[in-house]
Amino acid sequence: MKSDIEIAQSATMEKITVIAEKIGLTEEDIDLYGKYKCKISLDVLDRHKGKKDGKLILVTAINPTPAGEGKSTVTVGLGQALCKMKKNAIIALREPSLGPVFGVKGGAAGGGYAQVVPMEDINLHFTGDFHAITSANNLLCAAIDNHIHQGNSLNIDLRRIVFKRVIDMNDRALREIVVGLGGKINGFPREEGFMITVASEIMAILCLAKNLMDLKERLGNIIVAYNINGEPVYCRDLNVHGAMALLMKDAIKPNLVQTLENTPAIIHGGPFANIAHGCNSILATKIALKLGDFVVTEAGFGADLGAEKFMNIKCRFGQLAPNCVVIVATIRALKHHGGVKKDMLSKPDVEALARGIENLHKQIENVKKFGVPAVVAINKFVTDSNEEIQFIKQFCKSIEVPVALTEVWEKGGEGGLELAKAVLETIEQKSGDFKVLYDEKLPIREKMRIIAREIYGAKDVSFDKNAEKQIAEIEKLGLDKRPICVAKTQYSLSDDPQLIGRPEGFTINVKEVRVSNGAGFIVVLTGDIMTMPGLPKFPAAERMDIQQDGSITGLF
Repeated sequence: MKSDIEIAQSATMEKITVIAEKIGLTEEDIDLYGKYKCKISLDVLDRHKGKKDGKLILVTAINPTPAGEGKSTVTVGLGQALCKMKKNAIIALREPSLGPVFGVKGGAAGGGYAQVVPMEDINLHFTGDFHAITSANNLLCAAIDNHIHQGNSLNIDLRRIVFKRVIDMNDRALREIVVGLGGKINGFPREEGFMITVASEIMAILCLAKNLMDLKERLGNIIVAYNINGEPVYCRDLNVHGAMALLMKDAIKPNLVQTLENTPAIIHGGPFANIAHGCNSILATKIALKLGDFVVTEAGFGADLGAEKFMNIKCRFGQLAPNCVVIVATIRALKHHGGVKKDMLSKPDVEALARGIENLHKQIENVKKFGVPAVVAINKFVTDSNEEIQFIKQFCKSIEVPVALTEVWEKGGEGGLELAKAVLETIEQKSGDFKVLYDEKLPIREKMRIIAREIYGAKDVSFDKNAEKQIAEIEKLGLDKRPICVAKTQYSLSDDPQLIGRPEGFTINVKEVRVSNGAGFIVVLTGDIMTMPGLPKFPAAERMDIQQDGSITGLF
């Protein structure tokens, strides 16, 4: 079997102008970035505002494991399958972050014969969106330190600067640093730290903004620090939000590419799902819904994180309503949730599968809480036994949930036809009655308890003294009537990554609560959440190279 990059490099791509024409875009609607990439003008939304939206299909998954689930691959494969069935389908994905690309996780362009291309570009610099976000973020950080150096007329408390610098690379040495060393000319020394770009509030803002002016206003609303009286200092107080929006004038436009089978794919934005809300931009999804009859999108990690935030944050802000949710599972991953070690996952074990399938069952229940019908996609591996496949199918049948075997990694769109048919039948038979899980005007603690009990299956929620103090401050400022964005481990329904499967009777421990005022949500941090990952012992970067003819090797 060829590697992902070998498959991608052997693909026959159509010029992006041809792909754009397929979905009704003219030359005036796009800005070309070479032959195979372009940006879509936001004017497209105004031009199609009277057109009825297509059907929205969300792809999510069970809690991720080291065995892998293949959510992005299934998303791409499903889109390709719908196009094989002569449906006007568009895929809407997140952009990959450079940190994981060079680290251990890999990219987010799908895999096998279900990929978006040009894969090398998408996984590397693409159209420069992440660099624009990084520049805008760090312009604000530079403005903060410069303001203090120039006299600090806003009386910023150096101990309470809450906005950090970012870089789109895994670099653990930057987690905790000191800036301003070297004497008076270099400013005031203070503790600082870097996050990875996808953890920046500006990334979340990009993905929730309605247009360029809304983006600028949201940037101005970012709380960067508190003054010596405990009052918030906003980005607009430093008067750089206009310049930041200027840096992002192109980044706000969604990117159009294609799959291996020339299915249109709009790729835009990429906030982490265990730190931020984990969904591509509202603008990309809305444009896709105007141009396509069916839009296949995804949310990060499992349904307890990505899908919950997709529903409660993205759909709330974007006034979206999914028509169907696909929950991706692999037999290997379910056996891991059943307690099987990684080196034994290839061995048939129906008993372990029976234990681990409770994780899938819980995620199905979670999706249904939003009034949306679910379809289970079994992402097939060569080691899966017929007995194991039949067990999952029978389980899904017993709880009256459609299920389809998916082989898109090996067969592309052809391998996703069974899933595509199940999705189309589900949309036709069950339109759904979408609803968010909670009223955003409820108290912070109550909103958090609803998520913890309903989605995670927790017994209760505990709040550290520090978190209690922060909640009181947020309430005093009147910024508490916002949806909740929970930062927690992706590996478990709980906040303990070791509690796999479907744990019960646990308590979610809240350590910190802060407001992302520009994004418009409240971040509740549980457990130890890493906002700046590190590289593994053998980074993926060590396998990558470029040849004299410009060909790339080792990129997956």
